[in-house]
Amino acid sequence: MDFTFTEEQQAVVEAARAVFADVAPDGVPSPALTPGAVAEEFDRPLWARLAGSDLLGLVLAEEHGGAGLDTLALCLVLREAARVLARVPLLEHCATAMAVQAHGGPELTAALLPGAGRGTLVLTVAAHGRTGHDPAELAVTARREGPAWILDGMQTAVPWAHSSDWIAVPAHAGDGEAVLALLPRTTDGLTLADQYSTSGEKLAELTLDGVRAPAAHVIDTPGAWERLRQVLATGTCALALGLGEAVLAMTSGYTSKREQFGFPVATFQAVAVQAADRYIDLRAMEATLWQAAWRLDAATGAAGGPLPVAGDVAVAKTWASEGVRRVVQTAQHLHGGFGADTDYPLHRYHAWAKQLELQLGPAAAHEEALGDLLAAHPLG
Repeated sequence: MDFTFTEEQQAVVEAARAVFADVAPDGVPSPALTPGAVAEEFDRPLWARLAGSDLLGLVLAEEHGGAGLDTLALCLVLREAARVLARVPLLEHCATAMAVQAHGGPELTAALLPGAGRGTLVLTVAAHGRTGHDPAELAVTARREGPAWILDGMQTAVPWAHSSDWIAVPAHAGDGEAVLALLPRTTDGLTLADQYSTSGEKLAELTLDGVRAPAAHVIDTPGAWERLRQVLATGTCALALGLGEAVLAMTSGYTSKREQFGFPVATFQAVAVQAADRYIDLRAMEATLWQAAWRLDAATGAAGGPLPVAGDVAVAKTWASEGVRRVVQTAQHLHGGFGADTDYPLHRYHAWAKQLELQLGPAAAHEEALGDLLAAHPLG
């Protein structure tokens, strides 16, 4: 495989690094010292800078004011965002915009995409179901009633919902296929209750009680929700990679300066071996991430041929979930007590890593899904 990035993709990375250069991971109170949310809002000034650099319209077509790039380019930006713990709904916003662009009708695309590209309209998506473990589309029911759809149910842990303008909600229509409803946050019958992430961010429990959505705001294209779910999962893997790389760099810097018995602890074999193992984890996370992102963009993997793209996403999720946990645990071990100091940023990265691990789900579940795909699609 050739993972050489194109000139456009390299330019995207440079633009992202310029935007995130001044972002401080400790720009909000410590989640370890804050009983509720570390802040009521996401980082609006950073959001404005992302919009000004045209990074919010990265995945939108030129006709919608975007750059016409793909999932891989989005993952490159997310990787840079995670290095500094950027508190913006970049993944949810862009992934939802991609779904609307690919499957939405003229009315929906006209209502959402121009503002989404400029950053004046914020999108998010409910992707964690009722408990965080069950399929999200099964947590809400949708039935057709004349020119509208009626939605009932609940979704948990919706990111940035209180600050978003529109929320994408998957629902089960009863015929085996999921639909995706785009709802303004102020829709009648839609209520939000406060929840808080492990990293201290404000989430929402979303309840739908007879919510009426115009048919034009509901995407019923087969596979639309599954595609959005895969982009969200792959983007979360990109966040885990960027965070893990930042943590390993932090650990390298600390162990190179911290001395014991007159020598930097980085020169001790036991320390070097642990750091090397975590480097291998990160390289595996990177390779599987780019494979999944490339497969999503290439849309390959028909039945009877190679595994469907869901297999590549499952492999990336397995490595990201396990890898990011191992990286931060080793970092805490090699930092000693200093890693728990709330004046030092490592504990913030640890909290974010745990949140990403929870979002990705256990590696064993992804391995089981991969096994089912291998059984259904023999490679021979």
